[in-house]
Amino acid sequence: MQKKQYKIVVLSDLSKSSAAILRNAVTIAKIINGRIEIFSVKKPTDIVKIDNQLSAMRTINSEHKAINKKMRNLATSISEEYDIGITYSFAFGNVKSEIEEYLADQMPDVVVLGKRKSKTFNLMGDGITDFILNRYSGTIMIAVHNNKLEPNKEVTLGMLNNPKPSTNLAFAEDLMQHAQKPLKSFKIVKNTALSQKQPFPEGRKTIEYVFEYSDNIIKNFSTYLSKNNINLLCMDRINKQSRATRHLTASDVKEVMGKLNVSLLIPGTLQS
Repeated sequence: MQKKQYKIVVLSDLSKSSAAILRNAVTIAKIINGRIEIFSVKKPTDIVKIDNQLSAMRTINSEHKAINKKMRNLATSISEEYDIGITYSFAFGNVKSEIEEYLADQMPDVVVLGKRKSKTFNLMGDGITDFILNRYSGTIMIAVHNNKLEPNKEVTLGMLNNPKPSTNLAFAEDLMQHAQKPLKSFKIVKNTALSQKQPFPEGRKTIEYVFEYSDNIIKNFSTYLSKNNINLLCMDRINKQSRATRHLTASDVKEVMGKLNVSLLIPGTLQS
């Protein structure tokens, strides 16, 4: 039986960190048999600063060629380095509208976004990460440009309040097979005394770390991730059930996203 090939879309602002973010995507693609497409959007108002229609068209045409060259160079360099096919496309228009239309048309299995140093939820415009989390139901990867994943090497996988990602991540088995052993499971609870032992994946040795929620929990948690060299953290989205059973609020999850220097893998609806 032929193994499914997953479609991975990398949303890129074509900044200096784009190559590092793309390498993160390549790491996942190599593990799960994925194919990659880079997609970028530019607002016309960021390009055209004058009212003259003819000059505006010339500027857009010039920018079109420049973006095409930059994306071609980015895709080609990483493709040749890691022997993987990478396609690309871009659009001019409203950033959120173009991304939403593109994702609806392409229906990717994974969307990869880059995380900025200072503005966590800022990619090609304000609020894009929030926008994707709210509008896209598939798996999302928020990749850091440092502490990056390395293609063709094992990942150091951590699981936050989700010891069995296979329940809502279609390629969880492939991911865990390519992760360093033992697996590391992290649990954040309001009261450790009331914490129940989590069911771990069968046949895989797993070490569990339990943290009690406090004002400095993120700092302590970040320290443990660093000590364990975690470079990919799998964490569930927030929903009514998870709020009731795992005691993390949406604002807690945002804080985790904003302050941890590690790439995040956020499963969506399980895909067949």
